[in-house]
Amino acid sequence: MSLLGLQDVSLAFGGPSLLSHADFSIERGERVCLLGRNGTGKSTLLKMLDGTLQPDTGTVVRLTGLSVARLEQEIPDDVSGTMFDVVAAGLGNAGALLAQYHHASVQVAHDASDKALRDLDRLHHALDAAGAWQVHTRVSTVLQHLALDPEMPFANASGGRKRQTLLARALVRQPDILLLDEPTNHLDVEAVEWMEDYLIERGTTLVFVTHGRAFLPRVATRIVGLDRGKLVDWGGDYDTYLMRKDAALEVEAREWAEFDRKLAIEEVWIRTGIQARRTRNEGRVRSLEALRVERGDRRERVGTVRLQAQEAERSGRLVVEAKHVNFARGTRPIVADFSTIITRGDRVGLIGPNGSGKTTLLKLLLGELQPDSGTITLGTNIELAYFDQLREQLDEERSVFDTIADGAEFVEIGAARKHVNGYLQEFLFPPERARTPVRALSGGERNRLLLARLFTRTFNVLVLDEPTNDLDIETLDLLESLLLEFSGTLLVVSHDRAFLDNVVTSTLAFEGKGQVGEYVGGYAEWIRQRPQVAANVQAPKPVAAGTPTRGERKRKLSYKEQQELASLPDVIDAKEVERGGVYAQLADPTFLRDGAAVSTASARLAALDAELTALADRWELLETIATDA
Repeated sequence: MSLLGLQDVSLAFGGPSLLSHADFSIERGERVCLLGRNGTGKSTLLKMLDGTLQPDTGTVVRLTGLSVARLEQEIPDDVSGTMFDVVAAGLGNAGALLAQYHHASVQVAHDASDKALRDLDRLHHALDAAGAWQVHTRVSTVLQHLALDPEMPFANASGGRKRQTLLARALVRQPDILLLDEPTNHLDVEAVEWMEDYLIERGTTLVFVTHGRAFLPRVATRIVGLDRGKLVDWGGDYDTYLMRKDAALEVEAREWAEFDRKLAIEEVWIRTGIQARRTRNEGRVRSLEALRVERGDRRERVGTVRLQAQEAERSGRLVVEAKHVNFARGTRPIVADFSTIITRGDRVGLIGPNGSGKTTLLKLLLGELQPDSGTITLGTNIELAYFDQLREQLDEERSVFDTIADGAEFVEIGAARKHVNGYLQEFLFPPERARTPVRALSGGERNRLLLARLFTRTFNVLVLDEPTNDLDIETLDLLESLLLEFSGTLLVVSHDRAFLDNVVTSTLAFEGKGQVGEYVGGYAEWIRQRPQVAANVQAPKPVAAGTPTRGERKRKLSYKEQQELASLPDVIDAKEVERGGVYAQLADPTFLRDGAAVSTASARLAALDAELTALADRWELLETIATDA
């Protein structure tokens, strides 16, 4: 039975419709991923589903008593209190009681007076009476796994930490339907993987927007695309979605070409000589007018971002050499006895939990920070371009146009001279958007603008600090292609597992207590090669007096994970048997005559290879946990 649905819904804000006669429904237990280019209206659709926006026409149908919670992209201005207060606020009256108990616990830790102890005991009994201990555990768990300091004032947190806190608030509510807008932004890999398990194991009914190409196929049970105001249900498998969408676009292109051919014939006919106009068929004239209207209503696809790196002359062979580098913040070691050599053409990924020191290491390697001890040597002829994590390079008050060329009308791209408006259109900024101030841009638009500005420069060393946040999947694919063609040196910080696997050739991994390991390959290769360092990861602060910290707990397999581990060999065997059957089909000359069947079999083979890789990784991870427990 459908919990929530749209029936013939349309919505526009003065321009082309964001939704045009859209239908949608979600049933309990489904996890629907909403895909579409930046600016197509995905966030608007989520606001309509939770009732924040109403459609111009059509109906939003909700089951009586349905509870909906939404993680929004923008951080609201009316949130106050500590991180614990904000997260607990998602639980209503029980949450308010939890917040009082938490503050009383902290007070007792500092002042164990009779009054403080009486207040704590009173609140303890109130929690018993309200049956609120279960939700207390829920709040504690989410805070710990997202590595949030419960005592930090929300107002003092960074933008990334604020979004994580709002995500935690949405998760603890456990509503009938959870709406998440880019939930993986600003989360490290460990937190993303925990959230995947959290959503799946609890059977959360979910509608989410994401660019995470590892998160998406793991979590989604169905994919819905939003394109030019139309909602299209593409089914559940991401590879199938890609294949079906490409096929649909090919059909659309053929249909439009045939339509345009027919229209051109009719336009020639209507413009023939005076005799033809006197004797023309009025029905044919009306048909032509209808064709003109239909052509005028056509909405072309959003363009493709064009990325072109301007490479400077080659740097020297050596780019950076670090020898026995140490750097600390107070008593906390960030880097301890770290040595590495980065040479021209290397593509190095940096991974680690939030706050572990990835950006600090970048600044050390680039000479922006001096080590406490040890040496860092930079090579010769280095021309650097830096894509920064906090978008500090964008002036909020300047327009998109002025941001690109500092007020000039033209930019030099390679050997070509381009007008700024024309260049901006390659990054999907139409002329009317070019005069918009930066402060009015969405997160995805800001990222595209920063990329556009970055690629007006020449460089042979490119540093990218969290470049994937807010970018749609198609732009991510293009960025990856560009980076693979780039012959210079790349340093990239990212929590996007697929991006790292596709782009980098080696990995620097923060493994706790200042230790930075160096590995060949991307994220998946690090998972295979890494030592067991869980005990070295710094635990977040406890969320309440007497609550054990994450680092103090020995990770054990849950019952569900034990069952999964026992079944994995049989699952892998079955997949390998199926893969062998597909290989046998593709080796059959008779089968190869059927082009459509070959295409389907090839797609299935690629999907099986990906599934087997994921299953093998999962098996290794579960066996490691079981062995260490």
